[in-house]
Amino acid sequence: MGRIFGTDGVRGVANTELTADLAYKLGRAGAYVLTEGTHKPTIIVGKDTRISGDMLEAALCSGILSVGAEVIKVGVVPTPAVAYLIRKYNADAGVVISASHNPVEYNGIKFFNSKGYKLKDELEDKIQSIIESDFEGVPTPIGEQLGRMNVKHDAYEDYIEHAISTAKGDLKGLKIALDCANGASYVTSVKAFRKLGAEVLVINNDPDGININKECGSTHPERLMDYVVDNKCDLGLAFDGDADRCLAVDEKGNLINGDFIMAICGRYLKEIDQLDNDTIVVTVMSNLGLDIALEKEKIKTIKTKVGDRYVLEEMLKGNYKLGGEQSGHIIFLDYNTTGDGLVTGIQIASVVKKSMKKLSELAAMMTELPQVLVNAKVPNNMKNIHEIDSEIKEEIKKIEYKLHGCGRVLIRPSGTEPLVRVMLEGENQSELDEMAHTLARLIESKAK
Repeated sequence: MGRIFGTDGVRGVANTELTADLAYKLGRAGAYVLTEGTHKPTIIVGKDTRISGDMLEAALCSGILSVGAEVIKVGVVPTPAVAYLIRKYNADAGVVISASHNPVEYNGIKFFNSKGYKLKDELEDKIQSIIESDFEGVPTPIGEQLGRMNVKHDAYEDYIEHAISTAKGDLKGLKIALDCANGASYVTSVKAFRKLGAEVLVINNDPDGININKECGSTHPERLMDYVVDNKCDLGLAFDGDADRCLAVDEKGNLINGDFIMAICGRYLKEIDQLDNDTIVVTVMSNLGLDIALEKEKIKTIKTKVGDRYVLEEMLKGNYKLGGEQSGHIIFLDYNTTGDGLVTGIQIASVVKKSMKKLSELAAMMTELPQVLVNAKVPNNMKNIHEIDSEIKEEIKKIEYKLHGCGRVLIRPSGTEPLVRVMLEGENQSELDEMAHTLARLIESKAK
């Protein structure tokens, strides 16, 4: 079998790719690997609102219990809630059943270690190798050695209290619209903002098991953008299905993506002397406009590969406190060990309240440069053609010269498809468009 773990756990169409049998095996192998040598280990299990969650949860928990580990089942909670609750309850590990922003037919299983961090590749590989060895050497306890299931119905309340504690004061006087994507934040986000004193209006918080992420949430914020304007809100916040990401909408209905959120929060944290090393960690896909805006504020950026796990690795290595992605996965390391949509929403709302400025005014610190993304179809074994072909390298140099320091070329092989993504950034949209398509065509012709 190929590698079953992707960039964010195991993911696939539930009941065909991600089966109950695979969930059982992942529970069994994961519990064994993550808690080896621990006396009666405890594992927290949470899920989002999709219909397949019940089936996968039953199978996963059975696998965990079969190796003698205990389960604390916390029901529907955001992914970052599980990361936090592991530490709060002194558990040995945690598992979230969710496919994040994907459509309802998908689901996923992701593990967290005892400190609330996503697993490194080596541990994921170890889990897979145990499944492939048919559980060689894994004990099968009987009698009193088997695990027990504990159901904690109010665990989400502990997470809400934690999220609220990260606010810089209350949010009284703010009118905030929330789009909960019919997902895991449908209770936690609404309660948290109301407890902070904001006037809260909510859309897409009526999950029925099949409407998660359906034309709503952070991947489809259009309705929220109109809703904020129509209801004269100060801002809107859009979460995804498992609420580990958050995008904002200003009072004029403009989308405020992760780059803007990091710029606004980064500047505020620097002002109150809480931005360690005056540095923010971002990915290569962040807009060049973010670099320019932060340079003016004397804030440095460090760039990583795409994926919040790489952002987190860099943050831990350099002791940085703020990092994230354009998509709204923002990590405030003082408050949680993973992207946390609710904490992100509370931070941006707190800055609006403290600054006594409108969100559109705060966002004006950054101007987004036009970006063009074109896919070039290439065979899987030719994904590095741009690094070895002299004609392609020459064309890239020419484009970089034409952009004269006010743009960039980024070529990124897809991790999942036979594609190379050509991304150009600069000042002139139509010029970028033409150059990106020309370069993509050249890459395709050379890869044949």
